[in-house]
Amino acid sequence: MLMETILDLPIENKIFYAVLVFSWTVYLWEAYLAYRQRRTYRSTMHVPQELGKIMDTDTFEKSRLYQLDKSNFSFWSGLYSETEGTLILLLGGIPFLWKVAGTVTARFGLGPDYEIFQSLSFLMLATLFSAFTGLPWSIYNTFVIEEKHGFNQQTLGFFLKDAVKKFIVTQCILLPVTSLLLYIIKIGGDFFFIYAWLFTLGVSLVLVTIYADYIAPLFDKFTPLPEGELKEEIESMSKSINFPLTKVYVVEGSKRSSHSNAYFYGFFKNKRIVLFDTLMEDYSPLNKDGEPENVPAEETDTPTEAKAKPKNKKQGCNNPEVLAVLGHELGHWKLGHTVKNIVISQMNSFLCFFLFAVLIGQKELFIAFGFYDSQPTLIGLMIIFQFIFSPYNEVLSFCLTVLSRRFEFQADAFARGMGRASELYSALIKLNKDNLGFPVADWLFSMWHYSHPPLLERLRALGGTKQD
Repeated sequence: MLMETILDLPIENKIFYAVLVFSWTVYLWEAYLAYRQRRTYRSTMHVPQELGKIMDTDTFEKSRLYQLDKSNFSFWSGLYSETEGTLILLLGGIPFLWKVAGTVTARFGLGPDYEIFQSLSFLMLATLFSAFTGLPWSIYNTFVIEEKHGFNQQTLGFFLKDAVKKFIVTQCILLPVTSLLLYIIKIGGDFFFIYAWLFTLGVSLVLVTIYADYIAPLFDKFTPLPEGELKEEIESMSKSINFPLTKVYVVEGSKRSSHSNAYFYGFFKNKRIVLFDTLMEDYSPLNKDGEPENVPAEETDTPTEAKAKPKNKKQGCNNPEVLAVLGHELGHWKLGHTVKNIVISQMNSFLCFFLFAVLIGQKELFIAFGFYDSQPTLIGLMIIFQFIFSPYNEVLSFCLTVLSRRFEFQADAFARGMGRASELYSALIKLNKDNLGFPVADWLFSMWHYSHPPLLERLRALGGTKQD
């Protein structure tokens, strides 16, 4: 009876309910995987025997509790997000917001014929709504979970100022790019999908090129790595594999968080390397703050209300370990992983635009989501890319996760081939400790989510090099 009722539904109703059912199916699958991993956090109370030589009990317990808190937070924020999305669809939130956007543009004397302006108004309202609904969750994550476990370095004022700045910068990029994309789709004729794809390719290349030079410095302080042994070693290592390095920067990531990172960027003969100050023990402020050892508190200039830092805490890696980490990152470049990822991304983008061109004329897609009298291009992009393509996106995401793990093993092997296996081994252990990574993972959760192999697998692949 139920099946007959479903079959008798109009096609637009079938589309709508299929989208809802698939969305909740994915959510429940993710919730099940997260439950399995939380069960691992709760049941693994002691350091496994094979980890005894590389992880102390205190660090193991800290990482277990940190990851458990993150997982619990992820469950509730995910449930809220899924419920919010469902209510928006069921209550007609998308067509309602489109009408509000039309009312806004009408106040400036722009009627329905000015679809691009209405689309930009809709986009700004939608991102504003998303920013406000997501803000409490972001605040809780930063000032409760990250603060509790010693990672947060931000004040509330800095956080809010940063959030406003991010929103403004996002709008300054998103609105012009979207307006040009919509214009290209409208005037592109039968082959608009080719022009749209080429446009998005150009935009992505430009953003990658200018991000670290013009966008990232709006949020973080970038300074050239001072002359010295580390810089000379980085330049020597880059030269040995013909990496066209032009500059090395240190970014002040410590003003936000004590998590660490490193990356390179740039095209052709203009490559730059960026190191987080928290990655290097000689630069990390967390190794400099706090009271000097054996000096009474009353003899120091440190205010008593300041957060106490653990004595003799050594965050980050020494220079040989930093070079090993960079050897891994440069391995991604030398082995063509970056180019391969770009090619895969652009092939996927082209395929999606082609399928969008095939589907955009189907009125049933718009009717399914409450657009009975109009077929706005921006809404079509949202419906097709976000909802209709969601099964494909899930499969693609899993495949890319598997590929990423393969690339990580290959990059580790490249660093080992450079004679840096021992240093990378100890660096991975230190970084895992600094970031409170939990080294035990449920196999199914790990397979679905981990873009980087678990710590033990990477250490085994490095050849079992022993480090105290």
